[in-house]
Amino acid sequence: MNKERLATELCGLHLATPVMGASGTFGFGVEYEDFVDMADVGAILSKGITPQPRSGNAGVRIAETPAGMLNCIGLENPGVDVFLRDILPTAGHLAAPLIVNISAGTAEEYGALAAKLDVDGVAAIEVNISCPNVKEGGIVFGTDPRAAARVTEQVKAHTKKPVIVKLSPNVTDITVMAKAVEAAGADALTVCNTFLGMAIDIERRTPLLGNITGGLSGPCIQPIALRLVYQTAQAVDIPIIGCGGIQTGDDAVAFLLAGATAVEVGAENFRNPRAVVDVAEGIDRYLERHGIAHVRNLVGSLDA
Repeated sequence: MNKERLATELCGLHLATPVMGASGTFGFGVEYEDFVDMADVGAILSKGITPQPRSGNAGVRIAETPAGMLNCIGLENPGVDVFLRDILPTAGHLAAPLIVNISAGTAEEYGALAAKLDVDGVAAIEVNISCPNVKEGGIVFGTDPRAAARVTEQVKAHTKKPVIVKLSPNVTDITVMAKAVEAAGADALTVCNTFLGMAIDIERRTPLLGNITGGLSGPCIQPIALRLVYQTAQAVDIPIIGCGGIQTGDDAVAFLLAGATAVEVGAENFRNPRAVVDVAEGIDRYLERHGIAHVRNLVGSLDA
């Protein structure tokens, strides 16, 4: 893998490649050290962190679907204080930058959380304004541009780290949300979070998931996520991180052509724990095959 050809700058961060491990699928990075060299990983998006510990949702939390999966984990995590005390001292010193994904119940809580994470070892903040598998809070921020802007403003006011806002696809027009958080100061966007879905156990005639609904991810959502990245790239001037069903280097190239500066690999990590590196190697092979000097030359170069 030619890292000189893949090296990516994002919001002032130097990434070895444009390929990251998506939040909720890559742990805190340390869980994958036996499978990949972290120096070959663009960045680690941490499991979502909240102000207080969360035990998550009760009942069945994961269900396989055709070409994808549903999850309603419910943001299970140890809380920010335990993260800072017990996890960051190790995860924050891996070779790949650690971007901490955060969720909270109010705009003010988001700000306070960002302030606590404005420390060494945290490279940037990814703001989850849309968690479709949490019943209370969360999703309202991702569907209301004014609420999303307020959260973004609060996070920006309480941290010197780059702020990446992760947008929900469960809206009528994602560009409205993108423009709102860009105007509020977001440094970059992740497009997009999971789609709201459902599965039913027809033998028991009950919802399969304990939360009834959950977030749909995997290759089944890739064409829709790709469209959302393309539309968002036409509407904003800040960098976009593409996310949704990426399995191969060719998949990632499509997101880069559509306007993404970098990509996150999510559900594929569960099937292939080397996916983040395999996707980066696939991008490199594409660059070699087409005689392209650097990955930045792909970004937004779709002939449409």
